[in-house]
Amino acid sequence: MSLLQDDVKTLQRSLDEKMAALRTLVEQTLAAASKSGTSVAVLENGIRDRLLEQQKALTGPVVNMGAKVDQMATDFQTLRESISDLTERMNKMQTQLVDLNNTVKVLGAPPAPPPSASTAPGGLSGLAGGSSASPSGAPPAGMSGQSLYETALRDRSGGNLDLALQGFQEYLRYYGTTELAPSAQFYIGQINYDKNAFQPALQAFDAVLEKFPENNKTADAMYMKGMTLLKTGLRNEAAREFLNVITKYPNTEVASKARIQRKALGLSVPTTQSQTKRR
Repeated sequence: MSLLQDDVKTLQRSLDEKMAALRTLVEQTLAAASKSGTSVAVLENGIRDRLLEQQKALTGPVVNMGAKVDQMATDFQTLRESISDLTERMNKMQTQLVDLNNTVKVLGAPPAPPPSASTAPGGLSGLAGGSSASPSGAPPAGMSGQSLYETALRDRSGGNLDLALQGFQEYLRYYGTTELAPSAQFYIGQINYDKNAFQPALQAFDAVLEKFPENNKTADAMYMKGMTLLKTGLRNEAAREFLNVITKYPNTEVASKARIQRKALGLSVPTTQSQTKRR
């Protein structure tokens, strides 16, 4: 029994020593784990701080770049408006120059010979009726091409189609070589189209395409020629005009309307290069 008790005590002492060693190892492991957690937290904070610094460093240039882009867009819009205003002023100056040239022609023309005393009453009457006529190619004294054109535009906007038609015709008679002449010719066709006078309208649109070089009304005249042909029942001819508009002016608003008309006729619509890229 004494030996057995000694063995139990020895075993107990060995177990106590091992438990103490195990406790020490566990404490060391927990301390190491705590240090690792602290290191991870420090690393995480460092990464977060670096990210915030980089974000701050990038935000300023990006905001400045956006502001510069917006400013450039504003500048381009201002430039476009300035160019448009300059073009309008140049057109007005050209019309005024034509007015001045015509005035010089009127002033330089020799006066009409006085009627002879032996002229018959009928001849006197005929002479009086023609006394207000201006020299060939020159407008009446005091007539301004710009005011004549603008008055015709106002008459058309106000629904006075006959007065507008007369105004545009007079403009072409005296100012047929100015930059506004193609527009005046186009509006003659448009007014006749609105009045369902399709044959004169067709002749007017043809005049825009044949008498004047490429101008700001060429595409519109081509489209309206197609619409006029369509109104008169010439579907194939109208379809060809719409196709010409789409081919020559593919990215314009009038080309979009021409595509709609060809679709309404049950015909194919050519695909533009820009549409192909989008696909």
